[in-house]
Amino acid sequence: MSLQWKGVFPAITTKFTAEGELDLAGFSANVKEQLAAGVNGIVLGGSLGEASVLNTAEKELLVKTTLEITGDKVPVILNIAESVTTEAVRQAKLAKEWGARGLMLLPPMRYKADDRETVTYFKTVAAATDLPVMIYNNPVDYKIEVTLDMFAELAEVPTITAVKESSRDVTNVTRMINRFGDRFSILCGVDTIAMEELLLGANGWVAGLVCAFPRETVAIYRLTKAGRIEEATKIYRWFMPLLELDIHPKLVQYIKLAEKQAGIGTEYVRAPRLTLIGEERERILTVINTALANRPQLPEYLSIAVH
Repeated sequence: MSLQWKGVFPAITTKFTAEGELDLAGFSANVKEQLAAGVNGIVLGGSLGEASVLNTAEKELLVKTTLEITGDKVPVILNIAESVTTEAVRQAKLAKEWGARGLMLLPPMRYKADDRETVTYFKTVAAATDLPVMIYNNPVDYKIEVTLDMFAELAEVPTITAVKESSRDVTNVTRMINRFGDRFSILCGVDTIAMEELLLGANGWVAGLVCAFPRETVAIYRLTKAGRIEEATKIYRWFMPLLELDIHPKLVQYIKLAEKQAGIGTEYVRAPRLTLIGEERERILTVINTALANRPQLPEYLSIAVH
């Protein structure tokens, strides 16, 4: 199965018990919901997956558990978010041993590398594997922007084939296409501008609220790519108050609460994160429950051909 960076790739949340242990039953149930909804790949251990609190053994278990469910249906992608280049290289090699089909690669963590250091980091990790690599460009949260000139250098590495575009600047899609044509697949990484970027030529969507609302997410993608804009827009407008939960520092807690309310997850997180309480929890519940009460009727979107 070759990896095509195209379609909807859920940034899956990592399910925990109330005691903070991995909840593999809950995790597996959500992955099955994603597959039934028609997603095109699974991204493990991302920011939404609470990468910073997972150890290597847990990452291996998550990859292998996911592969037991997905088989050859969709590719499984492992995120790499490390502070040390040698550890990132080790994780890349382990990912292939475990059966992952691709990597999502963040810039160096904790240290704000300059352009040369960042490019060297990306090149070193990507050169250590034959798995396809998606660069995660998120200067808002990680304070490092991967510029067009940096991508020109990264284009020299054949395994670097995609970008998760999370700069929150929709014009970056056009700039990337103007500069590089189809050299890099572009996947939107910000829920609130996903339809806009798909219309501008993005190939896919690494989504967050898909964890709680997989069918609506895939429907928007397929309808948009099929040119059925009016239908997609109606769903997207309903979705927007929920999608805004993706751009908050507590996106993990917010989206997990949405999973709970939608019946396909729990709100448990691993410390130092804490579950929501008080007015904040009630406010987010209002957003979620209002959306659930007005959930739109979806067309038969899985039969829509997407090229």
